[in-house]
Amino acid sequence: MSFRSLTAAPGTGGATQQPIKSERSMLALSDENSIMNQVQATHAPDGREFDVRPLLNIVEDILNRATRQVETTLTPALVHAEMEDKNRQVNFIATLEALSFVIDRISCEISYKALSGSDAHATTLSLFNMLSSYSWDAKLVLTMAAFALNYGEFWLLAQIYSSNPLAKSMAILRQLPVILEHTGPLKPRFEALNNLIRVMMEVTKCIVEFKELPSTYISTEVPALSAAIAHIPTAVYWTIRSVVACATQITSLTTLGHEFATTEAWELSTLAHKLQNINEHLKKQLSICYQHIDEKRNVEAYQMLLNLFDTIHIDNMKILKALIYAKDDIPPLLDGSTKRRVNIDVLRRKNVLLLVSGLDISHDELSILEQIYNESRLHATRLESQYEVVWIPIVDRTVPWNDSMQKQFEALQATMPWYSVHHPSIIEKVVIKFIREVWHFRKKPILVVLDRQGRVVCPNALHMMWIWGSNAFPFTSLREESLWKEETWRLELLVDGIDPTILNWIKEGKYIFLYGGDDIEWVRKFTNNARAVAQASRIPLEMVYVGKSSKKDKVQRVIATITVEKLSYVWPDMTMIWFFWTRLESMVFSKIQQGKIDEYDPMMQEIKKLLSYDKEGGWAVLSRGSNVVVNGHSTTVLPTLIEYDTWKEQVPVKGFDLSFKEHHDKLHGVTHPCCRFEFPSTAGRIPEHLKCPECHHVMEKYFTFLCCHEEGIAEIPY
Repeated sequence: MSFRSLTAAPGTGGATQQPIKSERSMLALSDENSIMNQVQATHAPDGREFDVRPLLNIVEDILNRATRQVETTLTPALVHAEMEDKNRQVNFIATLEALSFVIDRISCEISYKALSGSDAHATTLSLFNMLSSYSWDAKLVLTMAAFALNYGEFWLLAQIYSSNPLAKSMAILRQLPVILEHTGPLKPRFEALNNLIRVMMEVTKCIVEFKELPSTYISTEVPALSAAIAHIPTAVYWTIRSVVACATQITSLTTLGHEFATTEAWELSTLAHKLQNINEHLKKQLSICYQHIDEKRNVEAYQMLLNLFDTIHIDNMKILKALIYAKDDIPPLLDGSTKRRVNIDVLRRKNVLLLVSGLDISHDELSILEQIYNESRLHATRLESQYEVVWIPIVDRTVPWNDSMQKQFEALQATMPWYSVHHPSIIEKVVIKFIREVWHFRKKPILVVLDRQGRVVCPNALHMMWIWGSNAFPFTSLREESLWKEETWRLELLVDGIDPTILNWIKEGKYIFLYGGDDIEWVRKFTNNARAVAQASRIPLEMVYVGKSSKKDKVQRVIATITVEKLSYVWPDMTMIWFFWTRLESMVFSKIQQGKIDEYDPMMQEIKKLLSYDKEGGWAVLSRGSNVVVNGHSTTVLPTLIEYDTWKEQVPVKGFDLSFKEHHDKLHGVTHPCCRFEFPSTAGRIPEHLKCPECHHVMEKYFTFLCCHEEGIAEIPY
């Protein structure tokens, strides 16, 4: 493989083609060490540094516009590209004045060597000698600037020669009209030339990016950076070598005519291929470096965020800006009431509830939260009770954002009456990490409460919202603890805020069976026996079916059967059933959040039993008015009813409720089933230890895997 050069014959009036001098320009790989030894010998930087980025930007602008001219100038219709007027910094202009002499020298050296027929390697080496005192990135950018000056001038004349008399005369001297007349043969050559120039520019930008890497976050001890630094001299050599090849091509065209053009398109393509390999290698190392820097910056930013929450602030602005959006260039929030973009300042010195969720937050959750939100705002008369809600959408950044996700996000955002983050993309990765690790967000929504100084006063207020609604005002952990102290084990705790019908039954002092499960045969037996026992005992009994925490389809089929057969009262709205079980689960999570899940608490023991029974089949809670009589599993409640004849004699003496409880407890003492709890990985805070509410021993922990139809279950000990 060789480059061919042209020179004018001495003593002639014009340029004539000289015998082609064969040269081994592209040496075998075994000779590259020799080349690089020569290049390294010229490298003697004197320590002077200058910012090459502004000069590189100009070079890129020139070459981008020039390389586009193959598709425009080399066609019958001349297209004029409008040059953008860019503001240049004053200090850069001063630097450029100092460098203009060097750029001119490089330009002249390249042109002279191209005309004299000098060996391409020798020409490249002469440029390295000329630039010996500069750093590797500066050598390359200065050489690219010299080339851009000549190449840009060539295409500038091609653009304006037909409309500008001065340009026309200069173009004739450069033989541009003749060149442009031979568009067919020359177009492939210019395409190869421009392709090489694009790769040269890519390598140059990549090398400059390495120089600009912040030393605060990365050093040569990082293998990717040290490998790149070792490879940069080779990259600089072959890029400057390619500059020489491109300049030789243009010089030969403009001085000797198109018929004497020497450098073949395939030779330019070979150089482009080599540079492309170099560029891919450098890009790979650069990507690793950026990843390393990001990790370092994220660690630093994460620690700063942690420190920010440990610091006392005058107001909540620093905290909210750190969590939502720190810059002032855009309004980061959308006001749900006006649907207008607003700044974070609207939240200054207010209690702020951060609703953190993914795009899969359910309609049920949103509708009930909105109801509580509206109720509490009506009651917000005291200054300490005033608050705002802000939706913080958390999405998986590894999944590309698409139109479907955008529509889903906008649909959710449109339903919210409170503030929301304008777009999930403005939430920084380090903030997402903080929310996951410190606030234990997984997939289930959480509601973090910040006071007017930005302090976290409750890590998740959703639990107390579900349990006590607007009575949980102002949604602080202290309020949550106070509410639990006031609470007792009563039927209102289970159904409050869900169904006024049951509340009326409670006021009337009726016996009430709250029951659930998905076995319709058990439901038939239970309801029929309960009705028969009530009639025999002459007590006012009401029954309500509250479904199951899972298996929605089965529950709907049971509801349909109960309704058709008139077995009992049912909740026809699945949202009511969802809310019932969500409230029960929230009671457990509220205690977990307070760190009191395993404290001896009779009320919490009963709640845990009920949640466990739900996983193991049917169950029933019997109350008389507000007072809960029995909280039992299907294996003990139904036999108690069936065996009514064995304990009915006690009813006139002890009363129905006490007689029922005594017989039930005897059966329970025999079967004594231990409990089982399931905490989904999406739940966030999961207790390390949990005691069984039946036997009071520490329960074993298992990982449970469910198939998509919830039929096959595999449990692995933790």
